[in-house]
Amino acid sequence: MLKPQWTPRPTYRLSILAAGLSLALAFSAYADNAAVTKTTGTIAPAVATAPAAAPKQPNINYDLGYEIISPAHALHGMVASEQGLASQIGLNILKKGGNAFDAGVAVAFALAVALPNAGNIGGGGFMVIHDAKTGKNIAIDFREMAPTKAFRDMYLDEKGNVVPGKSLYSHQAVGIPGTVAGMTHVLKKYGTMSLAEVMAPAIKLAETGYPVSDQLASVLAAEREHLEKYPATTAIFFKDGRPLRAGELLVQKDLANSMRLIAKQGPSAFYEGEIGQKIAAEMARHGGDITLADLKKYKVVEREPVTGMYRGYEIVSMPPPSSGGVHIIQMLNILERYPLKDYGQNSAQALHLMAETMKLAYADRAEYLGDPDFVKIPLKGLMSRGYADELAKKIDPDHATPSAQIKPGKPQPYESDQTTQYSIADKDGNLVSTTYTLNMSFGSGIVAAGTGILLNNEMDDFSAKPGVANGFGLVGGEANAIAPFKRPLSSMSPTIVLKDGKPFLITGTPGGSRIITTTLQEIMNIIDFGMNPAEATIAPRIHHQWLPDELRVEKGLSVDTIAILKQKGQNVVVKPAMGRTQTIEINKDGYFGFSDTRNPDGSTLGY
Repeated sequence: MLKPQWTPRPTYRLSILAAGLSLALAFSAYADNAAVTKTTGTIAPAVATAPAAAPKQPNINYDLGYEIISPAHALHGMVASEQGLASQIGLNILKKGGNAFDAGVAVAFALAVALPNAGNIGGGGFMVIHDAKTGKNIAIDFREMAPTKAFRDMYLDEKGNVVPGKSLYSHQAVGIPGTVAGMTHVLKKYGTMSLAEVMAPAIKLAETGYPVSDQLASVLAAEREHLEKYPATTAIFFKDGRPLRAGELLVQKDLANSMRLIAKQGPSAFYEGEIGQKIAAEMARHGGDITLADLKKYKVVEREPVTGMYRGYEIVSMPPPSSGGVHIIQMLNILERYPLKDYGQNSAQALHLMAETMKLAYADRAEYLGDPDFVKIPLKGLMSRGYADELAKKIDPDHATPSAQIKPGKPQPYESDQTTQYSIADKDGNLVSTTYTLNMSFGSGIVAAGTGILLNNEMDDFSAKPGVANGFGLVGGEANAIAPFKRPLSSMSPTIVLKDGKPFLITGTPGGSRIITTTLQEIMNIIDFGMNPAEATIAPRIHHQWLPDELRVEKGLSVDTIAILKQKGQNVVVKPAMGRTQTIEINKDGYFGFSDTRNPDGSTLGY
């Protein structure tokens, strides 16, 4: 069997003039997440402290005047995730003969151990798959649901004001988790291995522990105030009264025991058995709303993905209650009319048109998007070419339109920051794109006593009060108001792209409200500008979400570009890194993948 190999794909040599990049900008883009090795002249992604170091994706080399960036390359299959230990577990499943769905379930449980601030058992999310056997694309919805006791104004005080923190850091912030139901559903219907087999590596990792990486240590330190309120949480992630530090061992015995129960008994252990009983008891002790009866009622839903065409490529993404796929397709429909390749990647003209398009899409998001089981969504209208034509007429190529002047459009009749993404492709052409979440970092911060399981704070993704922004600054409307057993609106956008019906691209990202625009730019960088996954990923990103009226940009854009954008009336603000994409491209030469170096613990592995 071939070992993991990183033979680079023919790389693109981008001149400073053509790409708008310089050596200084390359260092700027990596300043927060990379280790600079002066002796070799390379910028090497920082490596997490971990046992049995796995092969990493290749270094990013530079020489004066040019960027030379190579994605990881493999011939048989590939796994890209935000944690190297999880990627290795997924790769091992593929090498044992498992398919992408087996590996996808193994990676999900591994991330619950190795990426505790986002990977989860106590959260939920979405998966978009391509089943090579049938040729079908399927969207799997395992999003959290509101409990029976939830009601529209549950987070408001007697004066009708939102109570600060109640929808984020209380037991009432927790939605009914869907991850266990979702993963076991996928494995049973599409996988080839047993639940015990795919969960065994994660159980071992939780039982024996692993050294805390620099990245995880920094996140624990940043969330200290959030976590230290809960004894069951500090018992796991704290030592001597303070958060674990880099290099110290993180052992999760209770989590290992919970996963053993799930591996042996299936989802009933979580939704009806011992684990569910402990979660319900945790809620009852602290005024939470979830009961054992709520857990028993949780259901996974298979949905028809939303699809669209962009320059000859088929875009397949998550439908509502995700807003991501709808608005990615809506924005691509608008942007396809412009010769973006001629303008140049990250040119002022291209970025201006993208920003104006983003405003229009996010205004519609606030008005129309919600759980399709509860509200009517003008899905076909939002994604129609005719509606894109109408919206495009509102875009002035030379001047920004203030957000205050933009209202939700009129489509035709009705038809979160801690999240993580992983992407998997196997030798048979099966594809998995998964984004799942606890919502904020470590979710609610609450571990259900005796389970080792961190619980989400996904209820904040509802509109606590229509017209008032949530934790990500997103404004929602009545369509996303709270109701029992309703799923909150999400921005998670796991996406696959096909060319002539064949697998071409898998991508997605965490990033709260910025998920949609980050995924959009990853797709455009590859299709419009011919970038490989590494180049597409490290390019500086932008984001506009209608409200607040600001064009957020990462460090790395040229001063001249920013000046032109400001001249056009864009309210440009430079803010920290956006998104952490996990991207795999498939072509006749194999699999080419890249884990976003905005998270130094990420890893893309193949064989």
